[in-house]
Amino acid sequence: MITLAARMLRHRPGSSVATLIALTLGALILTAMGVLVESGLRYHPAPARYAAADLVVARPDTTFTTKQFDGEVYRSTAVLPEGGTVPAALAARIRELPGVAAVTVDEGIPVDGRMSGRGWSSAALTPYQLTTGVAPQHRGEVVLDEAAAGGAQPGDRVDLLIGGELRPYLITGLATGSGPAAVFFTDAEAAALAPRNGEVTAIGVDAAPGADVTELQSRIAALAGDARVLTGGDSGLAERSEDRAAAGLLIQIGGSFGGYVVLLIVFVVAATVGLSVRHRRRDLALVRAVAATPGQVRRMIMMESALVSVVAGAIGVPAGLAAARWLTGELTGQGFLPSSFPMLPGVIAAPAAFLIVLTTAVLAGLLAARRVAGIKPAEALGEAAIEPADPGRKRLISGVIALVAAGSAAGAAVVAGGQTAMGAALGMLYLFVLAVALLAPWINRIAARLLDRPLRAVFGTSGYLASANLRANARGTATVLTSLVLAVGFGGSVWFLQNNLERQAVAESRAGLLASRAVVAPAGLSSSAVAELRAIPSVRAVTPSRHTSVIVPLMGDAETIAARAVDPASLGETLDLGVVEGSIGELRDGTAAVSRTQASLFGWDLGDEVEMRLGDGRSAEVRIVAIYQRGLGFGDVMLPLSQVGGLSDEVLISAPASASVDTAVRDVAAAHPGSAVVDATELTGGLARDLALSAWLNRLLIAVMVGYAVVAAANTMVMAALARRRELAMLRLTGVTKRQIKRMVNAEQAGLLGTAVVLGASIAGLTLSSVVRALTGNPVPYVPALGALTVLGGAAILALATTVLPIARLLRTPPVEHIGIKE
Repeated sequence: MITLAARMLRHRPGSSVATLIALTLGALILTAMGVLVESGLRYHPAPARYAAADLVVARPDTTFTTKQFDGEVYRSTAVLPEGGTVPAALAARIRELPGVAAVTVDEGIPVDGRMSGRGWSSAALTPYQLTTGVAPQHRGEVVLDEAAAGGAQPGDRVDLLIGGELRPYLITGLATGSGPAAVFFTDAEAAALAPRNGEVTAIGVDAAPGADVTELQSRIAALAGDARVLTGGDSGLAERSEDRAAAGLLIQIGGSFGGYVVLLIVFVVAATVGLSVRHRRRDLALVRAVAATPGQVRRMIMMESALVSVVAGAIGVPAGLAAARWLTGELTGQGFLPSSFPMLPGVIAAPAAFLIVLTTAVLAGLLAARRVAGIKPAEALGEAAIEPADPGRKRLISGVIALVAAGSAAGAAVVAGGQTAMGAALGMLYLFVLAVALLAPWINRIAARLLDRPLRAVFGTSGYLASANLRANARGTATVLTSLVLAVGFGGSVWFLQNNLERQAVAESRAGLLASRAVVAPAGLSSSAVAELRAIPSVRAVTPSRHTSVIVPLMGDAETIAARAVDPASLGETLDLGVVEGSIGELRDGTAAVSRTQASLFGWDLGDEVEMRLGDGRSAEVRIVAIYQRGLGFGDVMLPLSQVGGLSDEVLISAPASASVDTAVRDVAAAHPGSAVVDATELTGGLARDLALSAWLNRLLIAVMVGYAVVAAANTMVMAALARRRELAMLRLTGVTKRQIKRMVNAEQAGLLGTAVVLGASIAGLTLSSVVRALTGNPVPYVPALGALTVLGGAAILALATTVLPIARLLRTPPVEHIGIKE
């Protein structure tokens, strides 16, 4: 059977070219996405900061435990975006355990926004070794990491930004180690400078000689509560590394878009293989007529698909590995991925992509072979010569079911809100495309009847022929219609969604920002600086705020939500959040305000008590006192700054336009290094730039998906056009001119394109409006004129170029050469 399949492919290579292209591109994309997922899943942070410790007590993540109605208990764990802490008093209790040789605390003090401040005793956890000078002995003395010293030597003085204030220190020594850049204080000063009083970043434990480390780990775990006790090999998990966030991003990117691509491949490959088999039905009918059994025909077609997929994998998988390297470079250059992140070569991703492509092709071949293999030998030649009139009852029933399911999803998207509506809308997109694919023969027939008079009126005799062809070949053009709807539907919904999110976020920020200027300090601004700003004459209101995150359980999982901690005293004079329920004036410790989108998603109502975890893992039971609509512009959760703690990174100032006020604000900023003054327009412009950067990745991956759909559509239409050689030759021999045939083809494409645009635009519009309404509350989405023109014009060019050019090529050949039995 393999030999026969190979001979068939050699005899009819053109029929498999489209399938080869579709599978090759699919293997390329899946391999690239698989490398991202594999690198993220297999990432394990190497010990650095605590490499010398036997055990490390830390809280790098938090776990929610929820009990469902059926009694099942679900646990979900999320990495703490700001890193957790453990009680400093726990160190004394650990020292009392048998088998403990030494216990050392690490405070983790942010210094200059780029280094970590630690007590000198914690240098042994890495370990760091003095290379010159002596350890700090008194307050105001430090040892610097050689890598961060910048040429400074013992005896020099250095100013360090700690807690939003610049502090002078004497350098007593330099040290070197394998950990991140660090500054070492005396243990007493490090304890005084710790960001949270009585809390430390981690506790390192050295086991006594001969002690059982596993048993010691269990004893410490019994004292540590919800903190984790990590062995030396796992101590890298205790470090607040940007690599861990990057690993999560890679899994999210590769998993979500890889899943969409798998669905696209199933659509595309099933269509191209089915069309290829249908165009070769005369060959396959002859095989049946010479006594080949249905099983043999099925196995032959499946073997052909398998051979094509092997070639596609051999080309696409290496190309996908190269694409993954290119994508890694782009992600690193745009700041999404640290340059130190260990990307894997894809030893699992490559075989997995190859297997998915092979399985998809074989199953597509099986489905395509069922119709041809199931006919009786006596009917074979007749079946091959005439397109079957009835596409099948099962197909009709399946299409109606998909259409009903799509309608249900559309209803859910309209009624629901938040992420529920988004999920329903995306599901609706795929269900509608599936319904179109199944019902395409009937859609084509109905469209042909409706377009009969318009086509005759515009194209005359050629329009009559086009209308007759569309009716007679309704099933044959089903794949073409599906491909065009797929391209228009994806291009008109997923791509424009990003435009709407950016536009809405900037619009909300502009409308809600009442402050005239702001002082921005990424490393933090002290309370004394805030007091100085409030003391400036003519300043009406000053609102310190801090960008943070909260973690909330959702359906057995843990969701991280962008939040902002603010001083509520003057919030109403610097921000207008668009409150729709409650009052922002009631915001105080133990309360929160949430966006309408998140309230809808989580089912929160005004007055509800909600369990949250702050960015550093602290538990917070808050009462909802306000629900607002401008979550995209200012964050989905508002909390009191006094409850969250920490330094503000942005101070909003409401004051009249005045040169004296500007000068005074700039003087305050100049006195606090690391801060800068921006006006309201710059603040909004900065948001737009940040959104554009984050949108770059989404647009890149969406472009891959839409591009794959476009290539699939082009493949399908070229195949369909080239398969019409006998039909066109017959028309020419009966007296139809080349010009009439070209006009007929143009009329057919106008009819198909019009139908596809109406269906695709309707699906895209419904999907886009549902998602935009869920996220912004606006039922009418924004569609840029140039973008709409690109989608519609691109579809028209695609339909005409991939049909007119192949037809023109066929018309250059004398009709007698195409009138034979060869397809």
